[in-house]
Amino acid sequence: MSLKEQFGTDVLLTGWGHSRFGKLTDDTLESLIVRVAAEAIGNSGVDAAQIDEIYLGQFNSGLVPLGFPSSLALQTDPALANVPATRVENACASGSAAFQQGVKAILAGTARTVLVIGAEKMTDASPELVGAALLGADYDLAGQPSTSGFAGLFAVVAGAYEDRYGAIGDVLGSIAAKNHRNGVDNPFAQLRRDLGEDFCRTVSDKNPIVAGMLRRTDCSPVSDGAAALVLSTDTARSAGAATDPVRLAGFGHANDFLPAARRDPTEFAATRVSFERALRMAGVGLDDLDFAEVHDCFTIAELIMYEVMGLTAPGEGRRAVEEGWVYRDGKLPVNVSGGLKAKGHPVGATGVSQHVVSAMQLTGTAGDMQLPAPRRAVVQNMGGVGVANYVSVLEAL
Repeated sequence: MSLKEQFGTDVLLTGWGHSRFGKLTDDTLESLIVRVAAEAIGNSGVDAAQIDEIYLGQFNSGLVPLGFPSSLALQTDPALANVPATRVENACASGSAAFQQGVKAILAGTARTVLVIGAEKMTDASPELVGAALLGADYDLAGQPSTSGFAGLFAVVAGAYEDRYGAIGDVLGSIAAKNHRNGVDNPFAQLRRDLGEDFCRTVSDKNPIVAGMLRRTDCSPVSDGAAALVLSTDTARSAGAATDPVRLAGFGHANDFLPAARRDPTEFAATRVSFERALRMAGVGLDDLDFAEVHDCFTIAELIMYEVMGLTAPGEGRRAVEEGWVYRDGKLPVNVSGGLKAKGHPVGATGVSQHVVSAMQLTGTAGDMQLPAPRRAVVQNMGGVGVANYVSVLEAL
């Protein structure tokens, strides 16, 4: 049963915008939001006056002097004055949380056209402040000093995985190398350099250990950036859109317990549930997907996602790398955009960015990133160590 059969309407991605990710010294949070919002509205073919609601995904307002960003999008166009605008926060999944709030507004019938934005300005803050802010998403370490930040938490996951299933250092290095190679073709990416497997697998002065077994190349960078998209019903879509729309086929959301000590650190059980819910709503299986964008904040996260989505059995995620399944020419390419690892991870922007680059693939507008005629994609975004989990299934019309 399609989303339209279940809820009485399609939800279409009709326009999108995306900034470059990286250290954007000439941009403010406001300028990033306004630029991508204007691009998304312009590409959608709708007038700004047709926007019924705005949802902004942003994690850490405390990182910038302005701590109340929900109305910044109104600067995009005078016609947005008085439009309801809400900031949505669910740690590193804030962008997808905003996306799903927009979807639910359309399905509830309270909006026909919604502007969704994800944005974060991180590089102006000190590394210590960024680390402390990100640890605000952890139950045990929030407000505590830490030398390794979230890398330390995912290092615990990697160590537990290795203890259970065997050495994974080279596999993680291969994942990093894959995503760095993919990032070369992404004009939005922060790290557009093919580092090669030898470099990513080896500890060196240029690739030191950050925490546990995780090297610098196993960790996503601190980033600035923004992305936006316009959601519309099938009847609200304008014929003036710059490209074909993309249909949302299904979505899922599941949260897990805090603290992490209450959970198996390698299982990511709620992440699995979010995949199952999205695929079931879309009425598809893994074999029906042409590519995936997953939340590789650390390479161990991508490895576990192979198992969580059902590509391999638990403990066998290495097969997806060693047998080439997740490469551009494999049976399920993963993170063709370069993922968080190479594209960057401006926290609130990440989930929206994943939807935008997937929509570009599905409409044949991904440029050098383009895969051969993909029809269906899955997007996975999470906050914390598998705590807040969001999955979308998108399909070409």
